Amino acid sequence: MSQHQRPSENNMMMAVCVDTPGGPESMLLRNVPRPQPEHGEVLIRVHATALNRADTLQRKGLYPAPPGESEVLGLEAAGTVASVGPGVRQCWGLGDRVMTLLSGGGYAEYVAVPEELLMSIPTHLTVYQAAAIPEAWLTAFQLLHFVAQVKEGEIVLVHAGASGVGTAAVQLVRLAGAIPIVTAGSSEKLQMAETLGAAAGFNYKHEDFAEKVSDFTAGRGANVILDCIGGSNWERNVACLATDGRWVLYGCMGGKTVTGDILGKLLSKRGQLLCSLLRSRSLQYKADLVRAFSERALPHFSDPTSSPCRLRPVIDSMFSLDQVADAHRHMEANRNMGKIVINVMNPQ
Repeated sequence: MSQHQRPSENNMMMAVCVDTPGGPESMLLRNVPRPQPEHGEVLIRVHATALNRADTLQRKGLYPAPPGESEVLGLEAAGTVASVGPGVRQCWGLGDRVMTLLSGGGYAEYVAVPEELLMSIPTHLTVYQAAAIPEAWLTAFQLLHFVAQVKEGEIVLVHAGASGVGTAAVQLVRLAGAIPIVTAGSSEKLQMAETLGAAAGFNYKHEDFAEKVSDFTAGRGANVILDCIGGSNWERNVACLATDGRWVLYGCMGGKTVTGDILGKLLSKRGQLLCSLLRSRSLQYKADLVRAFSERALPHFSDPTSSPCRLRPVIDSMFSLDQVADAHRHMEANRNMGKIVINVMNPQ
């Protein structure tokens, strides 16, 4: 990664930029203007951020930032309040520890955020653990509760069960009183998912997960499928979907093209295909999501002595900001189990 000299000006900061879409080497760490909080915004001094698949797609030019949002990569951040813009209603104090969902801008020393998207970091969590929460956990919570409307006792099949969203989903399914089962590509990843609460796991590289799901459910199938794979999985997804089941598509890592009798097979099961993205949602939708998550899930990231259903972010590895290219290579090699965290600056 190319790196420019760190600036001394108070109105500047270091950020990861992409001038020309391409591989990990296309990311540049450079000196850029520091954002200023506008009406209703809070400026965050970022201590840590975390990688998401969307970051690698944006770097390649395949998933641009929404209009008006920062071109800097990064969909989540954790840090401290640096300043408060006009019109902020809540009493955020300088130095308060916060984490936040972003539409962009996380790979930087500072980011300005609408106050509705801020969450206080639970006292016993580090900023690095907190950085692993917003995007993955809010995505999983949204898919389960806002989209699929999961019910107690239902079977939920989670693809990529050892990913950031996958490890969050397994725990949130358990918290909802439903039963999580997962797919993953190695025995180590399946073992991790099972330690988090997965009732069963299937290695998609060596076995037909549709058959395994059918066996596990005595032929009834999964009530909900959380799918970030897409095209390559469609036939097996429909095969193991329960009657009146909900197949929730939130990524296409396995391709976007489908050929075959998908509509007929889905219709025969009265199945629902529900598609969802989070980044392009409105501020009001995200605010409602953050509020629901803060009320229903965030309290369970508490001390294990005080909560019987403790949730925990899973961190695979940590990289410094100037190692972000290596972090992207690590993700694209599918080596990670849990979140890859970027240390932006050391907490003081």
